[in-house]
Amino acid sequence: MVKHTLNKALAITIFTLVVSAALYTVFGGGKIAAANYLKRELPVYSVDRSDDKISISFDCAWGVDHTDDILSNLDRFGVKCTFFAVKFWVEKYPEYCKKIVENGHELQTHSATHPHMAKLSSNAVKEELTLSVNAIEKTVGKKVTLFRCPFGEYDDGVILSAREMGLEVIQWDVDSLDWKDLSAEEIAARVIGKTRSGSIILCHNNGLHTAEALPLIFTALKEKGYSFVPISELIYKNDYTIDSTGRQRKL
Repeated sequence: MVKHTLNKALAITIFTLVVSAALYTVFGGGKIAAANYLKRELPVYSVDRSDDKISISFDCAWGVDHTDDILSNLDRFGVKCTFFAVKFWVEKYPEYCKKIVENGHELQTHSATHPHMAKLSSNAVKEELTLSVNAIEKTVGKKVTLFRCPFGEYDDGVILSAREMGLEVIQWDVDSLDWKDLSAEEIAARVIGKTRSGSIILCHNNGLHTAEALPLIFTALKEKGYSFVPISELIYKNDYTIDSTGRQRKL
């Protein structure tokens, strides 16, 4: 009976050692390695900065009804920003693409056809990006370096595919919700109340009251000491990490 008990205990010990060794091999050893193994890829939601620089961005997919008013307000307040455009918008409104860049703003990609990117294969993601990048660069003669996912949807494959093409994936930490046709005052209150140093603000070029909200937003945030720069000037290009909240931090 004692011998049987000892054999059983020995078997359990050996099993435990084997399992532990397997886990160590898979995860590289320790809790930290395991956490890294399970880490998700994340886009840049905001940037860890102490200089009160921020960015405002406009997604362009449908229409231009309010774009002239947006550009006028940007110029009036001396704000430079980032527009993210889909391929079919670029091809339909090339004159607006050129106007955006001529006014000192940057034009980046929002995909070719505005699909749910996370449902696509890696090859399909790269085709979407290649087509849209080529259309933008052909139209305005400027290199595309940033990508914003349609619907804000992504997975590891989307982010890795974009980065393999030299594109940084950009999300946002301040959502104006202007696409919900909120009033100018409601849009401004949301943006002003949520902005911090390093924030990336999401708006849309065809929001019903977006243009009206901009003077309120620019006046209030400038009075707080914030300065606006295009996203490519806000983010870090090298030697950075992105934490679990999507905040980019300099190493």
